[in-house]
This record gives sequence, structure tokens and C-alpha cells, in this order.
Amino acid sequence: MSFMTFGEIMLRLTPGRHLDTLPQSQALNMDFAGAESNVASSLALLGHHCHMVTKIPDNPVGEAAVASLRRFGIDTRHIQRGGERLGTYFIEMGTSIRPSRVTYDRAYSALAQMAPEDFDWNTVLKGQQWLHLSGITPAISPQCAEATVDAARTAKAMGLSVSFDLNFRRTLWESPGKARDYFERILEHTDLALGNAGVMADVFGEQYTGDAPAVATAAATSLRERFGVDAATTARNHHDANHNTVAGVLVSDAGLHLSQQISVGILDRLGTGDAFAAGLIHGYLNSWPEPIRIEFAAAAFALAHTIAGDQHWCSEAEIQHIADGHHSGHIIR
Repeated sequence: MSFMTFGEIMLRLTPGRHLDTLPQSQALNMDFAGAESNVASSLALLGHHCHMVTKIPDNPVGEAAVASLRRFGIDTRHIQRGGERLGTYFIEMGTSIRPSRVTYDRAYSALAQMAPEDFDWNTVLKGQQWLHLSGITPAISPQCAEATVDAARTAKAMGLSVSFDLNFRRTLWESPGKARDYFERILEHTDLALGNAGVMADVFGEQYTGDAPAVATAAATSLRERFGVDAATTARNHHDANHNTVAGVLVSDAGLHLSQQISVGILDRLGTGDAFAAGLIHGYLNSWPEPIRIEFAAAAFALAHTIAGDQHWCSEAEIQHIADGHHSGHIIR
């Protein structure tokens, strides 16, 4: 099936020596990633025809970002050129009691300065089956916010399935109330909402008690009841920067489904929620039963913690191996 996503791809810079902080580092590794492009790359590796819609500067840095998408087989025909710069973010990997840290440098990026006429959604979405959006794009600029709402509205009117990951980046929004206003407008046109208890607390003011699976279940149930959508949330028991126990919850017409819990050592936590989203959407695109969808999504979520970089390079067979309960990490010969 044909899958499309709209959002910002950015330059990712990470200290060249693993676990270095930025002040001590003398070299940076370069890559390109973003919430939406991460989902597209995972789904492309899982065998789907994926399109990325964004805007990049017309310079070698922008073209390097496009080349990184094409490496996964992502269709880039709808990417616009223009604007001043590509957004950038720096990542310091945490360990033990020191948390990972992300520093953004994305103001005045090409996508942030997009014009309303840059994307004709009726043309862009023609022939597509699924559109994926995230809560990061409407935080970038007012015109990005309106474009995200317009994309969701148009896609729904054209008969596409629409998924929305309620990624909330508090440093990008002037207030949680502003985020809530736009999230509610997008959710009017959404079939599948993804999130966690944190976004439900930050944006919608909800608080839950209990262990991580119970809290994730309450958050998914609330999303379902508030907006009438299929709702999926991640559960995370954070032991320290190197070790989490994770799971997933899906609430739909077929009821509530909680995945197994998976204990995982962490190499790189960035992009793991996007792997969860891609794994779940893969299950929807294949019309798998709901319990299989959420087990596969949770396995992808867990496995992504063991992969360096934002992108999830694992195949369907590798993810299914984890979903089937093989968590020992024994060598495969």
C-alpha cells in the first residue's frame, strides 16, 4: 500500500565518540532524521511504498537529506526546495544516571518558513492510502500548523486513513493550550492516534496512577473516549538511562489489547516511538488482528532501543522474532 508522511527532516549531529558530551567532543557524526521520516524509513524497509512531503533548502545539505531518504527507497517527488536552512539537532547519549540530551537548532528552517501554496494537498495525496502526521510539525510555525490541519482534513475527505502521533515538544510551543487547540483540530480527522501518558498530562491535563502498563492503558482509553479514534500508547518503566522495560497498548472497536513487557538495554533511545508507530501501522496496512498488531509494534519499539541512530533498520522477521518472545539475545549462527 502507498503511505505518505508530512513533516521536517533535520540534520542530526552526535559526538563521534559514543557517550561523549558536546563540550568534550571534537568530532560530530552526521545523519538525517525526523519523527515522520523515521516512520517512513521503517515502513519502507517493511516493504511499503512510502512518500515524504517536506521542504528543504536548495543547497548541498538539503540534497544530502534527500539522498538519505532515497537510501531507504522513499519517494521524494513531492519535496519542495527553498528557504534558508535545514533544521539541526544535537544529541548527547546518556548513561546510568546521566540522561540523554537533545539540543535543537531549528528556527527559521525551510519547512518553518513554508508558504501555504507550497503544497496542494489534493494533488499530493492523490492515489495514497494512508497519511501519517505528528504533533511536532504544527509546533514549528503557524503556517506549518495550518498546513498539518489542512493535510489531515483533505486526506480524510479523500478517503485516506490518517494517523497522528501526539508528539509534544514543550520547548517548541508557546503553551500547552496552543498545542491542545491544534491537536484537537487534527484529531477531528484522525483514525489512529498514538501517544503516551506524558502527552496526556502535558497537553490535556490528565493524571493517572499505577504501574507503567496501567498508566498507558488509562491514557489510551482516554484518547479513545475523547476523540473516537483507535488509540495506541507506549508504556515505559525507566530504570536508568541504560535500561527500560517497555510495552504497548491498543484500544479499538475490538477492545483493549496490552502487549507483553520487554526488558531492554539501551544503545540509542531516539526514534523508538517512531518505530512503535511504524510497527503498528504495518499491522494495520496488513489487516492483522489487533493483538498481533500491538505485539509487533511493541517488539519494534523495544528493538529500536538497540539500534544506533533514529532509523529502525530491522526487518519484519527480526521484529517478529522479538514479538514471539525471543528476548535472550543469544547469538544467531
